[in-house]
Amino acid sequence: MTGLRLYSYWRSSASWRVRIGLHLKGLKFDYVPVHLVKDGGEQHGAAYRAVNPMRSLPTLEWTEADGSVRRLSQSLPVLEYLEERFPAPALLPADPFLRAKARMLAEMVNSGIQPLQNLSVMQRLKQELGADDKAWSAYWNARGLEALEAAVQSTAGRFCVGDTVSLADVCLVPQLYGARRFGVDVAAYPTLLRIEAECQSLPAFQAAQPDRQPDAVPA
Repeated sequence: MTGLRLYSYWRSSASWRVRIGLHLKGLKFDYVPVHLVKDGGEQHGAAYRAVNPMRSLPTLEWTEADGSVRRLSQSLPVLEYLEERFPAPALLPADPFLRAKARMLAEMVNSGIQPLQNLSVMQRLKQELGADDKAWSAYWNARGLEALEAAVQSTAGRFCVGDTVSLADVCLVPQLYGARRFGVDVAAYPTLLRIEAECQSLPAFQAAQPDRQPDAVPA
C-alpha cells in the first residue's frame, strides 16, 4: 500500500473519524480537501463523483504493489479495513463481547445520530421544507448522546470500553464537537466529557482536530 490519500472536509465528522484512525495507526497520508459547501458542494462535481458516486465523505484511496488503485468510502468500513490490515495498535478489544460493544457504541453514533444531522439532510430540511434545521440537529444530538451516556456506563474506563482507545472513542469525539456547534448542553453527559478529555490528550486525536486541517476556515 502506497500513496494513501484521504478525501476529506475539515468539519466532516465522518472524515474526522478516519483521520483519527490513520493517525492512531501511524499511517502517513495526503489530505485531499473536498469543500462540502463552496459552489453548491464540490462533492457534486464530476471529478469527485468519479471517485465516490455516493458524493459523500470520506473516501480513502491508495495504490497496491501491482499498481492497482483502490478506494473505500463510509467511515466505519474504512476503519475496519485499517484495523484488519494494520492491527496494531488495535481499535477493537480482543474479547468478543467488548469488540461487539465497541462496534455497538460506534454505530449508535454512526447510524443513530450523525445521519440525522448530516449536512445534506439539514440543507434539504431547511430549503425544501422550511424547517428549523438547527433545532432538528440539536434534538437528535441530545437524544442520541443521552443514550450513549447510559450505554457506556457498564464498560467505561479511561475510554468508552476499558482503558484503551477503541472505535467507539473515534466516533464519540467528532460527535460531541457537532453537538456543541448546534447548541446542545453537553454538560448533561459527564462520562462522555471525561472520555473526550482523555482522548484529546492523545497526539493522534489532536492531529485530527478540524482546526488543524489544511482546509480549515479560521474562526
